[in-house]
Amino acid sequence: MASTFTYSDADLAKFREIQQLAYDCAEKTAAWIEPGVTERQATDRLRRHLVAAGVTDFFHVPFAWFGDRTAFRHFHTPLQFFAGGRVLQEGMPYVLDCAPVVDGYTADIGYGGKVGENRIWDRLAQDLQIYRELILREVRARKPLNEIYAAVDAQIAAHGYDNRHQVYPGRVIGHQVTRNTSRAPAGVNLFGFGLRTLQTLGRELIAERLHGRSPLWADGRSSRHAPTPGLWAVEPHIGFRDTGIKFEELLVVTEDDAYWLDDDLPHVRRWAEPARGGSDRTEQAEAAR
Repeated sequence: MASTFTYSDADLAKFREIQQLAYDCAEKTAAWIEPGVTERQATDRLRRHLVAAGVTDFFHVPFAWFGDRTAFRHFHTPLQFFAGGRVLQEGMPYVLDCAPVVDGYTADIGYGGKVGENRIWDRLAQDLQIYRELILREVRARKPLNEIYAAVDAQIAAHGYDNRHQVYPGRVIGHQVTRNTSRAPAGVNLFGFGLRTLQTLGRELIAERLHGRSPLWADGRSSRHAPTPGLWAVEPHIGFRDTGIKFEELLVVTEDDAYWLDDDLPHVRRWAEPARGGSDRTEQAEAAR
């Protein structure tokens, strides 16, 4: 049977490069963020970093959410996702989200952070690791996408958190990413999405529907199928009270396996830090004896 996974090692390396570029720009913006900055100022700074790095088009425009907006509290229309005048204050969480396109290769990332102390954020940030491991395990087991979505929901409930990705349009926890081959003008956006993105998504929706599948990963009937080989931008988004956090990164799905495209990412490195710290404390205690 012919392979349905169409990406070469060179393609995956390019997707990885763009994802690293996106996270690098998010980290630079995070290092600049401080109390008094507005969401619009943060997205402007993020966009400038991306453009300076060679980005000429976007899957969607950059987003920034501060405070309770990181948990999508009181979101009722798609317009509320766009950056506004919310001012960052001490102790607030924030989320940066960007989706650069370079030479048709797309990344879509989410970066969570905080200013000052926020113990709820600390707990949520650590627990995100469980969702990353759960999603990979379930995809490797070839579970239907809607069942994996339900497994994530069950884990969120077990933690006592809220599912916040259900607030995204279509309730999506992820979507397929392909190499953009549209010839529409670069840098033109409609409703927050690049014109090239909309054309490519339209073609993918039609093609996937013909096979009884969807390029959008949600909890409904259209996601009652095994993970489609290709690249998926996956974004579990959890919240507790007025604090929300997520990661978003590319998952590679083949006919018989799955793996995260890159483990050298800010949230993955963050999860390793407490383990090293714990080991150091144990060694110090043993030395003290």
